[in-house]
Amino acid sequence: MRSSGVAAMLLASVVTTTPALAQQQQPSVPLIAQGCAGCHGQNGAGQGATPPIAGTSRDEFIKIWAAFRANERPATIMNRIARGYTDAEVAALADHFAARR
Repeated sequence: MRSSGVAAMLLASVVTTTPALAQQQQPSVPLIAQGCAGCHGQNGAGQGATPPIAGTSRDEFIKIWAAFRANERPATIMNRIARGYTDAEVAALADHFAARR
């Protein structure tokens, strides 16, 4: 049993250090964007009273996000959510949703 645990750890170590994974600097956009779906709907299309974010230009998305972070834009929860993302993640989200229509 013990040797299978060690083997699994070694395998996990090899898998997580492959060149393809080591080169990934960008956050996984689809995974990050899934967090937005709960309020903004699938692919950011909007749902209910929550506005769509799909198709928002990259610059506008980043500007709006910064306003939420600074408590300069009215929000129920986005002002708190916005502070939990890095600038790189926000840029990746901006690119992702700008490409959606």
